[in-house]
Amino acid sequence: MKLIVGLGNPGKQYEQTRHNVGFMVVDKLSKELSIPLDRTKFNGIYGIGHVSGEKVILLKPLTYMNLSGECIRPLMDYYEINDDEMVVIYDDLDLPVGKIRLRTKGSAGGHNGIKSMILHLGTQQFNRIRVGVDRPHNGMKIADYVLADFTRDEEQGINEAIDRTTNACEKWLSTSFVQVMNDFN
Repeated sequence: MKLIVGLGNPGKQYEQTRHNVGFMVVDKLSKELSIPLDRTKFNGIYGIGHVSGEKVILLKPLTYMNLSGECIRPLMDYYEINDDEMVVIYDDLDLPVGKIRLRTKGSAGGHNGIKSMILHLGTQQFNRIRVGVDRPHNGMKIADYVLADFTRDEEQGINEAIDRTTNACEKWLSTSFVQVMNDFN
């Protein structure tokens, strides 16, 4: 079984913001893999399907970003999912818009959603795909920046990153995450 988690914030006002790039990827995967997000439990919305004989769960925590681990841990326990059977997708200020970086472990790097996951999972060793959103250049506060929509100049880059991340997740369903890292980093 594989779990793909996209981090973000629930609500219409956050849909196209930098902080919701994880939700955007899960929404795209839901369409491409024909796995409807039709279940609500564990304070999240998720769907279960099968891809090439592999059971796949797509999850969007509805806890707001800073409490993401409160949704993910109970779902993993209920479905008996190991840490290495999960990948989490989230925004990263330290990468330029459009770049992605895959890792099997690491610190939170200041990302509150990942801090919550590390706290609730009890480990920093879990697969992740960081999607670059860049840093604010005009003195804007980081909280305001990540909760703002992408600019028109950023749209092409972020759409390409969402496509690449979606492709990486799909490839992970049939090969090891290390191989996917080698192919996409």
